[in-house]
Amino acid sequence: MAGERKLSVAPMMDWTDRHCRFFLRLITRHARLYTEMVTAAAIVHGDRDKLLRFSSQEHPVALQIGGSDTAELAEAARIAADFGYDEINLNVGCPSDRVQSGRFGACLMAEPDVVGDCVQAMQNAVSVPVTVKCRIGIDDQDTEAALADFVGTIRQAGCRTIIVHARKAWLEGLSPKENRDVPPLDYDRVYRLKRTFPDLEIVINGGVETLDAVADHLSHVDGVMLGRAAYQNPYLLAHADHRFFDDPHPVPDRAEIVEAFLPYIDVEISQGARLHHMTRHILGLFQGQPGARAWRRHLTVQGVKADAGLEVLRDALAFTHSRAAMQPAAE
Repeated sequence: MAGERKLSVAPMMDWTDRHCRFFLRLITRHARLYTEMVTAAAIVHGDRDKLLRFSSQEHPVALQIGGSDTAELAEAARIAADFGYDEINLNVGCPSDRVQSGRFGACLMAEPDVVGDCVQAMQNAVSVPVTVKCRIGIDDQDTEAALADFVGTIRQAGCRTIIVHARKAWLEGLSPKENRDVPPLDYDRVYRLKRTFPDLEIVINGGVETLDAVADHLSHVDGVMLGRAAYQNPYLLAHADHRFFDDPHPVPDRAEIVEAFLPYIDVEISQGARLHHMTRHILGLFQGQPGARAWRRHLTVQGVKADAGLEVLRDALAFTHSRAAMQPAAE
């Protein structure tokens, strides 16, 4: 268990689809990648291939599931495991109204016994790890005792890994977007949770923006999960393998990453995907670099055209390099 989730990229709705994950895997060999949340009901009753298909190159990759029906979750976990996912993660952290109406997400933190039953049912159905992602609390249920009771209950159900977004969720009065920023982060509470449950793998999430911050957190907990920082500035991950996984491979430069992405894009376009389905995930690749604005502009304008192909990325690279040569200051 130790080190398996030392660094990971969070499940993010509308962002961490299979195209995004393939791209991120070109930057880091070892960081664990998480899917967008998929409901158990959608997996059991919907188009499984569309919802769950992924490239074998994405490993290690985890599927995040939402739900609270034990039988449905167990069946969804079994289906996901058959697809080859390395981990099944239960979402007990999303505060959106839509999620609450379906009785899953952060509202389940008020029902630790239900979550424990869900975890146990899923674990009985699969051999891969079943993990839980939660908040430090919800609404007025904001005591360390409540968090410890929640974690203790799912620990007793057999869960060995808890990913904790170090921010309380307000289920009423704040939008999901506001819930990502407004309640203050409380990293110390997650650190104390690790001291309370030293046998559990505790992964911290929320507001982590640099690899130095990752290193600081790793002196207190077992793992760190990056969210928006990894999406908006994906090259942040380029040095992670050397720093945290002792990987001796050369760090790829940005142009090499784009070139490595081209064959995947070519195949996807041949199968009916549009270029912008993939290029929308790579707009931040040159963030902070000379030419970054030219990169974003060209992909945004040209990538959405119906006949857009690989030449758009090659041209974007050329424009970026030419702008960089003229602009020594970062944009």
